[in-house]
Amino acid sequence: MCDTLAVVGDRGLLFAKNSDRPPDEPQVVERFPTRAAGGSLRTQYLELPDEGACAFVGSRPTWLWGVEHGLNEHGVAIGNEKLYTTGRPKARPEALLGMDLVRLGLERGTSADHAVEVMTGLIERHGQGGSGERDTFDPYDSSFLVADARGGWIVETCDRTWAARPIGAGASISNRISLETDWTRASADVAPGTDFQAYRHPAVATTIADHRLAATTRCVARGAGELTVDAVIAALRDHGTGPWGAPGLPVAVQPPTDPGPDHRGVTVCMHVVGLQNTTASMVCAVPRRDPAGARVWVALGSPCVSAYVPFRPADGVPAGLADASRWARLAAVRDLVEARPERLAEVRAAIDPIEAAARDDALDAVGTLAALDAALALLVP
Repeated sequence: MCDTLAVVGDRGLLFAKNSDRPPDEPQVVERFPTRAAGGSLRTQYLELPDEGACAFVGSRPTWLWGVEHGLNEHGVAIGNEKLYTTGRPKARPEALLGMDLVRLGLERGTSADHAVEVMTGLIERHGQGGSGERDTFDPYDSSFLVADARGGWIVETCDRTWAARPIGAGASISNRISLETDWTRASADVAPGTDFQAYRHPAVATTIADHRLAATTRCVARGAGELTVDAVIAALRDHGTGPWGAPGLPVAVQPPTDPGPDHRGVTVCMHVVGLQNTTASMVCAVPRRDPAGARVWVALGSPCVSAYVPFRPADGVPAGLADASRWARLAAVRDLVEARPERLAEVRAAIDPIEAAARDDALDAVGTLAALDAALALLVP
């Protein structure tokens, strides 16, 4: 499960995603360099002709070739979501994963429009298939939010079938088909006027995504003129009634071990103990007039027990963000707080000053990671 949002205005793009994966699955942030075209390219399950790649920053579960979300040198940001469709993904042969398509869109897309053309072309030619989980057989279709500083698209799929609509001033997506008849582009097998809800699996309740989608929609509704990076980060830390540990909100509440009959235990900052956690988070700010001046904030692991580390992709990605052992130490803090929620105040007291110093440019990314490591050593000796 995941949540992705984007807001576009005169100043440019704000893009964000929480990646929700199995609790013990490390995810690292890396810079992927340019690559010349030629030869073949091995994705997770398929061999494809290699058309080359532009440079991008991506967040990758360590066992996967593809990425969960990222930003490329042209200012194109992409994130994907698991969809429950009528397409019988378990019956299909191995093909492209949603994470493969995110990476290929980032490698090849010079704009949001171009990335959508790349990704939908690959979907039509190769289809989707193969497990997106390391330890269980769990194939699925994906939706995508593809954006740059001038606009973007929601793309939803069912195997080789797809439809898309522009995001306008902003949009968010979650783990359900959200398009109806409002799509403006689609694969040839989607007849004009088709309600794309017809591809939604009828046995899977939309409440698995509805509460989170409502929260991110409220964030997007603030608009580019009002929305700040701090406000987006607060939305990514949402536990149903706001960020866990925010003033006036209870903290000593045990995270659920079951989503509940109406899925209210499934929140933007995910903590369904033993089942799913937010394992990586990213916020991107892309100036409209200068995509190369983009700034990125990433949190390894759960946002509510981690610090967002800022950096400029043009300056490179701090090597420490690709250290899976740091992710594991943050996972240990998450496990501590899930078992003893009253410890959250102590965790935030250690981490908030680090995040504030990074926000004020008093700490660079390397200094932020060093301060975070020192805090983690005290929290989980």
